[in-house]
Amino acid sequence: MGLFNFGKKKQENAPEAVKEAAVQASANTEAEASVKVLGSGCALCDQLEAATVAALGELGMDTSIEHVRDFAVIASYGVMTTPALVVDGKVLSYGKVLKKDEVKILLQRARG
Repeated sequence: MGLFNFGKKKQENAPEAVKEAAVQASANTEAEASVKVLGSGCALCDQLEAATVAALGELGMDTSIEHVRDFAVIASYGVMTTPALVVDGKVLSYGKVLKKDEVKILLQRARG
């Protein structure tokens, strides 16, 4: 009975597939749980990064930030004007330099 053997094969591979899916989901969560400043590295981008570090520090959150300068990656977020702030994979602001208090409000809303 070929149908039953097919089912057994699929069932035997299922735990491995579930394990792989869990590892992938964990990796995606880690990649998304981040703060990024998107921009070429100009003075405005640096100002946004400094304001973000200060806001994270005041909120008691991890202050590590990735500064993304690769325009292909920036465009993949749908951002056409920089600087931009991305928190946990979501673009929260673009095209202007936020003040520390503005960044704090956005972080509190995003991470609630």
